[in-house]
Amino acid sequence: MTSVKCAIVLALLAPGSVFPADGSYRHYSRYEVRQSLLEEVDPHGMSPLFLPPEETPKKKTTGLAAIYSLLLPGMGELYAHNFESGKYFLIAEGTLWLTYATFEVYGNQIRDDSRAYAQAHAGAIIQGKDDQFFVDIGNFINTDEYNQKKLRDRDYTRVYTDPTYAWHWDSPFSRATFRDQRIASENMYNNRKFVVAAILVNHVASAINAVRGAILFNKALNDAVGDLDVRASVMGDGLAFHGILLTFTRKF
Repeated sequence: MTSVKCAIVLALLAPGSVFPADGSYRHYSRYEVRQSLLEEVDPHGMSPLFLPPEETPKKKTTGLAAIYSLLLPGMGELYAHNFESGKYFLIAEGTLWLTYATFEVYGNQIRDDSRAYAQAHAGAIIQGKDDQFFVDIGNFINTDEYNQKKLRDRDYTRVYTDPTYAWHWDSPFSRATFRDQRIASENMYNNRKFVVAAILVNHVASAINAVRGAILFNKALNDAVGDLDVRASVMGDGLAFHGILLTFTRKF
């Protein structure tokens, strides 16, 4: 990286400048020079160039931006001063979790209703039973039909011998109704998996966007403040003021 220097002589500065015209000779800080030269361009001091050194925006760490968005989409963009795009990831996050909760609640409701229906129309004892039991009672009209099928298949380990696992549907229609309800409940639970996948994608996408925002912020900061170094000296012999010697140094 090299440095390019140029010198400019200003014979007159605007009134109210930080540079006195009393013939004195001294060096002025980079901040004083910037304030004096640019305050007419931005009198409200909104540019990063006008901020005192302790208030000048600092560069953003891309790693932190990514971590923040991985934890909560949109927060990395907020850190990188890019929440205008990050807010959409935050909105999507809330919507996805609301969708997940909807599938969970609705799935539980259908499951509980179907099992209560099996208890009423098949005489099944539903307490303490696993999901496989409810799959079985939805596929067979009664315990005997089920056990005969397992014996023919030589699947002896799955034969029901405990009386608490007995059932008998009052009609094929009732069995079909229960089966449809159970499948609907399973579909609700399966839909949760897709929502979780979408949530993970949203986190990753937000993290990538936050990193991009941090990079753009740092680039904008470099363009605004850059590596420009400004030094000033008053030109005069102690009796007369001749101007200001400004030296600009920029790294390329």
